[in-house]
Amino acid sequence: MSFVLGAILSATDAVAAMSITKGLGLSHKTNTILEGESLVNDASALVAYRFAVAAVTGTAFVFWKASLEFVILMAGGFLIGMVMSKILAFIMKRIHNNRLATISFMLLMPFVTYLIAEQVHVSGVIAVVILGLGISRFSHKVFPEQLKNQSKNIWDIIIFLLNGLIFILIGLQFPYVYKNISSADILPYIGYSLVITVVALLLRMARVFLQKFNLQKAFQKGKHRITEGALLDFKNSLIISWSGMRGIVSLAIAIGLPATLSDGSAFPQRNAVIFISVVVVLFTLIGQGLTLPWLVKKLATEDDE
Repeated sequence: MSFVLGAILSATDAVAAMSITKGLGLSHKTNTILEGESLVNDASALVAYRFAVAAVTGTAFVFWKASLEFVILMAGGFLIGMVMSKILAFIMKRIHNNRLATISFMLLMPFVTYLIAEQVHVSGVIAVVILGLGISRFSHKVFPEQLKNQSKNIWDIIIFLLNGLIFILIGLQFPYVYKNISSADILPYIGYSLVITVVALLLRMARVFLQKFNLQKAFQKGKHRITEGALLDFKNSLIISWSGMRGIVSLAIAIGLPATLSDGSAFPQRNAVIFISVVVVLFTLIGQGLTLPWLVKKLATEDDE
């Protein structure tokens, strides 16, 4: 159950971070890192969640078998995503003058890719991520600027609606979860949530600043073709560290926990896991989310001085 909770809370919310920092003048590099992190992080979190839930629901968990299956799932998802992006690129080059058809294909293809990947028992999430990266590569060459803006606006609306839907579902389920938790456990669970929030933030900061140090060291030694543009300064490192809010993905997979095990018994500590997940999301969105704009402006002021 600890692994289940860890998998749920491992996914960061780039949508929240980008929404909060919009218009604050973040560098292109920082935005790229935050968005790119979300793609890989969400996918790996969902795959880890799948294994953790399978272990809890009665499937025997052997570490080397799980590791091998993890690699197969990822590699298979990568392959399906590559193939589907090639097919989509082939179609787009011939119909890109028809805007409605182009946008329709771009909206439908991620769902088709996901279903095909899951049908052959590989990671649908990884397949869709690779498809998205493939679309971004050929869209610069094929699509006119107006079409790209039109497509982006449609996806922004879809993301907004899906975000709203998840919070509505949480709002509907949370009172039920709250009622099924002993009142004596409420404060300890809030305490656990606070500890998880602080520890996750400290680990993230340590990892980001370690990467900053490693990049600087590699650049000075001339290794790995590290360019000066790839280096992280203190300001960007701190912003990236502080942008690790939990949000929509954590909420979605928390409420997706099965209600029963394979033998019909109740899923252990399901209500506790959902409660802690929701509280951690609230702590990060309120704590880090509300202070992130202040931090960005403060660092910008110091740079100006």
